[in-house]
Amino acid sequence: MEGFRALGLSEDILEALAKKGYETPTPIQEQTIPLLLNGDLDVVGQAQTGTGKTAAFGLPILEKFDSTQKSVQALVLAPTRELAIQVAEEIKSFKGTKRIWITTVYGGSSIGMQMRELEKGTHVVVGTPGRVIDLIERKKLILDEVKYVVLDEADEMLNMGFIDDIELILKSCNETRRMLLFSATMPDRILSLAKRYMGKYNMVRIAKQEITNTNIEQSYFEVPERDKFDALCRVLDVEEDFYGIIFCNTKAEVVEISNHLNDKGYTSDALHGDIQQSLREKVVKQFKSNKFGVLVATDVAARGIDISDLTHVINYGLPQDPESYVHRIGRTGRAGKVGKAIAIISPSEKRKLLFVERIAKTKMQKGKLPDANDMVKIKTRRLTEQVESIIETERYSEYMELASQLISDNSTEVIVAALIKHFAKDELNPKAYKQIKEAAPREEFGRNDRFGDKGKRGNDRGGRFGDRRENRDGGHRSKRGGSSQRLFFAKGRADGMTPRALLDELKNNAGIESRRIDDIRILDNFSFFATNREDAEQILAVYKRNKGNGKPMVDKARERDDR
Repeated sequence: MEGFRALGLSEDILEALAKKGYETPTPIQEQTIPLLLNGDLDVVGQAQTGTGKTAAFGLPILEKFDSTQKSVQALVLAPTRELAIQVAEEIKSFKGTKRIWITTVYGGSSIGMQMRELEKGTHVVVGTPGRVIDLIERKKLILDEVKYVVLDEADEMLNMGFIDDIELILKSCNETRRMLLFSATMPDRILSLAKRYMGKYNMVRIAKQEITNTNIEQSYFEVPERDKFDALCRVLDVEEDFYGIIFCNTKAEVVEISNHLNDKGYTSDALHGDIQQSLREKVVKQFKSNKFGVLVATDVAARGIDISDLTHVINYGLPQDPESYVHRIGRTGRAGKVGKAIAIISPSEKRKLLFVERIAKTKMQKGKLPDANDMVKIKTRRLTEQVESIIETERYSEYMELASQLISDNSTEVIVAALIKHFAKDELNPKAYKQIKEAAPREEFGRNDRFGDKGKRGNDRGGRFGDRRENRDGGHRSKRGGSSQRLFFAKGRADGMTPRALLDELKNNAGIESRRIDDIRILDNFSFFATNREDAEQILAVYKRNKGNGKPMVDKARERDDR
């Protein structure tokens, strides 16, 4: 904390920082805060996402706050709604006991509510350019007395075409305002922007080696395209205490991966640009409160997520440019903790990997996925540790009478074996794990394997999630080569249904092993799953007499029922 005190921050702010666990200023904070507290020039700063730039400009703004001025004193522009929300929350967490009102404005949310907040009076406005302009034109956001204008992630704002909006906003601001521009990269167009709209300014440029976090273990697994999803599942199974983001390059892939993870019993959620704003905010809030450990997201949608304790970042395929790779992996390995960045690539991406390594000046170690026997050993060890932990730390005396009764009727070994079978399901059965072969070397540098080219990717896309292909009747080819049947189940999330609960239900009532069930999809009021035709008939026969609201509990799914 002495490092922050030396920068000239007040005790009130220092106390707020201490509550957040901040101890030592980052390089961008160390260089920027004194300039803003003690100088009067504009500031241009180069800082990657996750290096503490919000505190670098937010803390001085809070320190220089004038309690006698009732109008807007600072305007912070961000390229996305998620980032605007994140910045506003971060500034609020720094203010301590100061009576400063902070308002966030962005599209996709009620403009009426935002106008009412502005009418009540606010001191700091954080928003996206489009909504800020709407409020200026409606004369609800008055910037005549603004002291600070911050352009956060300036390179992203230029990429998204906000240059004209920024110019329009600056014309509405007090001419004597102080301007702060932060950008992850510093291309010529950013410097040109500074020259056009800023006066004399201080340049703060963080050395390249400080941008890439040295606390990140970087590795990659190279597998055939059809095995990428199975490789992802294996990584999630092997890595301890996973709490991280899986990055995909497209919205469609985000939805596809998240759905299949949930089908397999993992707890995940999806985040991409087409998701309704209210749902986005709910997903981010749940993820930050650790309601689920896996978030599948695109780059833009994940920009507003700034969490210091992510354990992993997984690249499900590499991004198109090395700078995005650095942005992605920079979300782990923070606050002195060691993080892991894992890429799962197909052979057609090998040249892209080499390009990323060269430009980002990094090195990824090639990993080897555990085989079926390795997985059984890992799961066996974890099960043993869990049982030993329960014996050592938890109370279980209320079950001793039942245990004695079981022991009187069966041997201890038989009872333990039965319990393991019940709770471990197929996890300790090597046959339950698909064989993932090493990518063939001849595929690595084929004729179509240029940087950014998908090469032979299309040839094996159909098998990404096993060897299923749609039949003309809407069914699928099962992994065992036979045709499968998709079934409807009359319970959903509202009934407490989960993929694991559905598997248990089918096993206990119909005697169908979990490995024979595929493509589970849990919706609000009902669910879907697939199995082979023979098992489907058995399940339908068992549930024939079990009806809910006059309808069968299980029935054949109509084509596209779950789309």
